[in-house]
Amino acid sequence: MTLDADEFVRRFLIHVLPDGFHRIRHYGLFANANRAANIALARRLLGVPDPAPSSSESDAATGAHENQQWNTCPCCGGRMIIVETFGPGCQPQLWPIPAIGLDSS
Repeated sequence: MTLDADEFVRRFLIHVLPDGFHRIRHYGLFANANRAANIALARRLLGVPDPAPSSSESDAATGAHENQQWNTCPCCGGRMIIVETFGPGCQPQLWPIPAIGLDSS
């Protein structure tokens, strides 16, 4: 498609937000900057008790691995959560369940 310069600029400027406007994805209840505080406030207003810590959080709370480098992903630097631990030569207990497929041929 070939456009005149005026038409191209008009179509491009449709996507530019005016001053004082912000994209919605940066705000809201689950916005990254205030997520924990907003969820805690919502729980308090609804009268819902705080969730019980999971086993992985309780392991971290007891100081099983106090070194933060141990729980850091080598690729992205994010926090890794241990799902299952098994010894050498053992098979994991949580193998994915294969989907049941029907062969209609």
